[in-house]
Amino acid sequence: MLAEKILNDYKEAMKSRDTLKSSVLSFLRADMLNQATAKKKDRLDDSEIIVVIKKQIKQRQDSIEQFTKGNRPEMAEKEKRELDILKGYLPAELTAEQIKVLIEEVIISTGASQMKDMGRLMKELTVKIAVAADGKLVSDLVRQRLSTPT
Repeated sequence: MLAEKILNDYKEAMKSRDTLKSSVLSFLRADMLNQATAKKKDRLDDSEIIVVIKKQIKQRQDSIEQFTKGNRPEMAEKEKRELDILKGYLPAELTAEQIKVLIEEVIISTGASQMKDMGRLMKELTVKIAVAADGKLVSDLVRQRLSTPT
């Protein structure tokens, strides 16, 4: 389970006095606990943890952009190292080609053929893909596929 891996890595980082990694994982664990509390659960499942990790990754990416604009390269570099730590906990993302294959499967199973079917198609794809791909990329590929006639 992902939560156990994060906890074990946090303990290892503390033992090895890796302050950057222990800090990142501490914030991640706190965020996971906050989300679990908000959902009135004891702990999050792996897919919910991945959502929390992606949220923190997005925050780091925004910070990197702001620090770069603000001419603070040392802070941007720190955020990049934190980003790399967080990315290590995400499953491998699907390639565009793999997503296109799934899109074709769902189009065949749902009979979708026009842009008005995009919502139904995205709903089915979200179930199949879950968190293994960037939602914007999937949406763009679906839009591209539905707008070009076969």
